[in-house]
Amino acid sequence: MRAFQTTVLERKETVERTLATEPFEAGWAGEAIFFVEAHELAGGSLLARVQISPDGIRWIDEGAARATLDGPGHAVIRVAHFGGWLRLVIDAPPGEGGTTQVTVHLALKE
Repeated sequence: MRAFQTTVLERKETVERTLATEPFEAGWAGEAIFFVEAHELAGGSLLARVQISPDGIRWIDEGAARATLDGPGHAVIRVAHFGGWLRLVIDAPPGEGGTTQVTVHLALKE
């Protein structure tokens, strides 16, 4: 039987310019899926990108794992071969005003 874990990293968190989720130790997992929900999106698009880390302190863009949200809705970002730590960074366009709220779940499987 495969082991799995799902956690909420952010719940209806406001994104003003850049939001980095809390680091999550996931070295035991073989695959990860970020579920991103934009509840409200005022002006422009959101770019969500996965970052990886060997120690949970220093972060590197994973490179290929990213998604763009152009309006309220959902996006899924899959990543494998990520080492020990994961987080998601969400960039909002600067100077647009309005409210942008997101919820981020992380699902891990062995």
